[in-house]
Amino acid sequence: MNRVVTIDEIVGELRDGMTVGIGGWGSRRKPMALVRAIARAGLRNLTLVTYGGPDVGLLLAEGCVSRVVTGFVSLDSIPLEPHFRRARSAGTVALTEYDEGMLYWGLLAAANRLPFLPIRAGLGSDVMRINPDLRTVRSPYPDATELVAMPAITLDVALIHLNRADAFGNGRYLGPDPYFDDLFCLAAKRRFVSCERILGTGDLMAAGPPQTLLVNRSMVDGVVETPHGAHFTSCEPDYGRDEAFQREYATADWDTFRARYLDRDEADYQKAVGA
Repeated sequence: MNRVVTIDEIVGELRDGMTVGIGGWGSRRKPMALVRAIARAGLRNLTLVTYGGPDVGLLLAEGCVSRVVTGFVSLDSIPLEPHFRRARSAGTVALTEYDEGMLYWGLLAAANRLPFLPIRAGLGSDVMRINPDLRTVRSPYPDATELVAMPAITLDVALIHLNRADAFGNGRYLGPDPYFDDLFCLAAKRRFVSCERILGTGDLMAAGPPQTLLVNRSMVDGVVETPHGAHFTSCEPDYGRDEAFQREYATADWDTFRARYLDRDEADYQKAVGA
């Protein structure tokens, strides 16, 4: 089945109050064209689940987010995401902060339709103090080890960005890391992939080694071609992070930044950044 959709069709499936998982890592291979579309649509009261970067900051700056579930929020080369920091300082967004491995384990539990998975991470740390709803369990085996019962993190929608995909939803990354994009898709009820290029299935299969074929058509409900769609984050090897643009994003007055880059459609955005 052909699963090619438009950005507007993807955003049209989102509703206020949804839990949205966003793939990528920090300021790397984020589905920024989809994030910008969410901001322009004016969605509200979203819960974001992500290894956070400018996806979090941009949507917070636009008032779209009420809670962030994450292991960190960073722009990588700029350690602290300024809009996230500002929202946390002002108390305008709630935070569920886990260890990075716990977030992974929560997605893995949801992907496997389990209520929780046991994990050592978090024991003896402030993660348990700041998340008082977390519980521990003891192994039923003779060792009786105490472990954190990491609850499943089930998503309403997952959004990821890959280098290449075909029209049926099979997708491949070409850079150094898959991150956890496949788990975001498996943990979600609806799953959408943006990509740099849509190829024929044969060309997609030949585009890289087998292990880089990260998602398959059973894990994806829609795919959209968005050249330069991860900008200003990196999408190696197609392009690196736009450091100059990221510095502007991090330091500019938000109203000025919005008027220049967000108060226009995606085609105009791409023209403005020279993509």
